[in-house]
Amino acid sequence: LGELATASPVSGSFYAYARHAFQDSPYLSRLAGFMTGWMYWYFWVIVIALEAIVGAKLFAYWLPDTPQWIVSLVLLALLTATNLFSVKSFGEFEFWFSSIKVAAIGLFIFLCTLYMFGLWPNHQAAGFGELLNHGGFMPNGWGPVLSGAVAATGFYFGAEIVTIAAAETKDPEKSVAKATQSVISRVLIFYVCSILLVVCIVPWNSPEIATPYVSALKVLNIPFVADIMNVVILVAVLSCLNSGVYAASRMLFALTQNGDAPRSLTKLSKNGVPIRAILFSTLFGYLSILASYFSPDAVFPFLVESYGTVALFVYIVIAFSQIRLRRHLERVAPECLKVRMWCFPYLSYFAIIGMLSIFTAMAFIPGLQKAFWFGIASAGILFCIFIIRDYIELIKLRHQSTQLNTLIPAKQTKI
Repeated sequence: LGELATASPVSGSFYAYARHAFQDSPYLSRLAGFMTGWMYWYFWVIVIALEAIVGAKLFAYWLPDTPQWIVSLVLLALLTATNLFSVKSFGEFEFWFSSIKVAAIGLFIFLCTLYMFGLWPNHQAAGFGELLNHGGFMPNGWGPVLSGAVAATGFYFGAEIVTIAAAETKDPEKSVAKATQSVISRVLIFYVCSILLVVCIVPWNSPEIATPYVSALKVLNIPFVADIMNVVILVAVLSCLNSGVYAASRMLFALTQNGDAPRSLTKLSKNGVPIRAILFSTLFGYLSILASYFSPDAVFPFLVESYGTVALFVYIVIAFSQIRLRRHLERVAPECLKVRMWCFPYLSYFAIIGMLSIFTAMAFIPGLQKAFWFGIASAGILFCIFIIRDYIELIKLRHQSTQLNTLIPAKQTKI
């Protein structure tokens, strides 16, 4: 995706790439674009609601008597306002949110590393410590590891937002290339390294592992752990909520460009902000929040269980689009390929196989089966909407054609 975004930074990013990749088949092009754009929008409007709900639960630590649904709505309203003001305000908020997150996880890694190497007060070096205790490494075999890996894929979604923002940046080639090439190193440092330290410090079979970072800091005897982590997690939640409003609104705006969404949503403010797209996207966020409190056993579980699978669909389409467009660019404009996918096309196919394997595994892992089938149902509903929309468009074209045919003979008779 970084390869495509540096070669062609366009509004809608992978939605536009999906349409262009399959343009040799107009029907498939429309279908790929429609499904990719709306599934991605659906993913983020559910994330918006979820993050607002989680944020309210975190605030309950300090405001236990305030109704959580009111706090959720207030948080979403505040971050909607920042997105409505300007793109710059979104970027500034996200910069500070991200800075706090990076500083917090960096400090956590530093402190835990000191502890492991015996540089912490009143503690001797423990090395890998708890990682190899209580039955040794991977005591229950590969099953739990693989099922955990499948579930963890959902936490990587969001890295693609940088390509959506490419169309609104001053130097998209440079910024997207830099961000794309740093994704792997960031995952290794912030995800893998931090969790490695946690499982070296906290026993894997301890009940405390349910709150990994808090439990690790408790072992280090750091005071006010709960307050510190509550603030850090709240910042992370608000960051995700902020990004969700941005991503959903920009994708909806892109959908309007090709008639895949109502063109009435294209209105821009003086600052170039798609006001109606933001309000429409957050409207579904508000409705999802209300559904979580007033229909917790019916509507909301369907939304929560289906959104992750839907995002996986989008990533698979991105990979197929990259393969087709890379070959096209190599033929017509190889100079545009500033960032190149490694080991093309083998690593691209490997990525597709990996994602299809994850998708298939979800059908057999008990804890993920509901998400699998709800995701299939969501995609099926969107496909039915596409068929109906396409049929209505076809009727309109036939009607316009009939009117044109009746007008032409009349003009010829006059002449």
